[in-house]
Amino acid sequence: MQPKIHIKKGDTVKVIAGNEKGNTGKVLVVYPTKQRALVEGINLVSKHTKPNAANPQGGIVKKEASIHVSNLMVVDSKGNATRVGRKLENDKLVRYSKKTGEVIK
Repeated sequence: MQPKIHIKKGDTVKVIAGNEKGNTGKVLVVYPTKQRALVEGINLVSKHTKPNAANPQGGIVKKEASIHVSNLMVVDSKGNATRVGRKLENDKLVRYSKKTGEVIK
């Protein structure tokens, strides 16, 4: 069974710990079993690539590496980092901002 994670693909998140602390980005992929996420522009690593059909030159490519979800916080519509809660609304479980109480889409 997959563990529940407070972030989803498409969320805007803020990094709260590590080298990228304070930066924000959009979640591209979430890996629930590993408890990690790929965030746009965050945790960039240099990957050495051999020449191939797609990249005939080869060389060093910068790409995002995954970051642990405990180091990420969801940013609400007002731009504030907030904890996420879950509540039933019209027989549907929705995520809401613990800071403002508004529903996170």
